[in-house]
Amino acid sequence: MSFQILWAPWRSKYIKSLTKHKGKDTCLFCILPKKPDSESLIVYRGRNVYVVLNAFPYTSGHVMVVPYKHVDSLEKLSDAELLELFKTVNLSLKVLREAFKPEGFNIGINLGRPAGAGIEKHVHVHIVPRWTGDANFMTTIYNTRVLPISLEETYKLLKEYFKRYEEALDL
Repeated sequence: MSFQILWAPWRSKYIKSLTKHKGKDTCLFCILPKKPDSESLIVYRGRNVYVVLNAFPYTSGHVMVVPYKHVDSLEKLSDAELLELFKTVNLSLKVLREAFKPEGFNIGINLGRPAGAGIEKHVHVHIVPRWTGDANFMTTIYNTRVLPISLEETYKLLKEYFKRYEEALDL
């Protein structure tokens, strides 16, 4: 079986911009919660974690669940932080199912640069809604991603849904 590579060169600018963040004081995920939600694209704030839109999404509704604590791996989180992290992943799935009606999801954590971490010093969980045919010829031939809804519209929609369901966390 041969392995084919699909190049996504538009991601390199984003990844390079994130690798500048070395410590907690310059870490994007530590800076975002200090800004207003609408500016940082944070759609939900919990006690130990928050949910933020990916500013360079693979698909509409691509969010990340991020602990406030600046750590590079899951085992450095407390039990309470881990519990809230994964309860918030579940909440995010519920919200995204209702708001976007995806056919599936990619959920992932990239630990370390070799694993694909763009921000390797601050652990986070990606949740990517998926639909049949969402990666089409525009992506593979023209290096262009077509998103049917703007980040601003996505932010408003998800902020509203998270507000409805935040009590479901029961922490």
